[in-house]
Amino acid sequence: MSEMLRTLLSIDTFKNGRGPRYLQLRRLIEDAIRNGLIKPGDALPSEREIASRIDLSRVTVRKAVQDLVRDGVLFQRHGSGTFVAPKVGRVEQSLSILTSFTEDMASRGISVRSVWLDRGIYVPSPEEFVALGLSANERVVRIARLRIGNDEPLALERASLSAKTLPDPNAVGSSLYEALEKTGMRPVRAVQRISAALLGEKDAELLGVTAGSAGLNIERTSYLASGKVVEFTRSVYRADAYDFVAELRLPPTAATKQEEP
Repeated sequence: MSEMLRTLLSIDTFKNGRGPRYLQLRRLIEDAIRNGLIKPGDALPSEREIASRIDLSRVTVRKAVQDLVRDGVLFQRHGSGTFVAPKVGRVEQSLSILTSFTEDMASRGISVRSVWLDRGIYVPSPEEFVALGLSANERVVRIARLRIGNDEPLALERASLSAKTLPDPNAVGSSLYEALEKTGMRPVRAVQRISAALLGEKDAELLGVTAGSAGLNIERTSYLASGKVVEFTRSVYRADAYDFVAELRLPPTAATKQEEP
């Protein structure tokens, strides 16, 4: 622990504090991070050491630390301790334009790479069979990737497509939509459903956050111009790094009424 942090975590710091003690400690840690006294990747002292230095109960210290972990300010590694989380710039994605992750990141000047988790042809699950409108004995292609922007894990994408639409899953490079465009099968519209979720242990580990952190579940069904379903994707995004933005407009009749004298 640095000398500056030792000074910061002292009984004197709390002499004139106001409000619940765990909130005072939370603000103290947040201020230290904001002012650069402790930096992303730095380890915090153990709960026992913090409690001892500032004369707080370990329950109070744990509550402050867990609050910060839940909000993505800190993260914990089992057996290693508590660390300051990396700074992740929030990414905004429009809900009014159908783009691939690669295209969306490129438009923001964010470098993208992927870690392949799965890429193969399978017997469809009942959910895939219904969502893709598959016929009997039809196979499904599954593509699962960890999507990384500027070296920060942002999302997990798990796409399912008919094997007739994408006979060779290895044809997909950085962009699924780019591969579909080459065969004339790129979707032109999609329906997305977004819901809040707490990340499970496996997904949280892949995304570099603590299990139980806030996430966004995105379920998307994409269509060709003919109305045929071409893609069924279930994604998990880090809620601390992603915002989805929608532009809302008045319906034409209401807008016309407003313009009338």
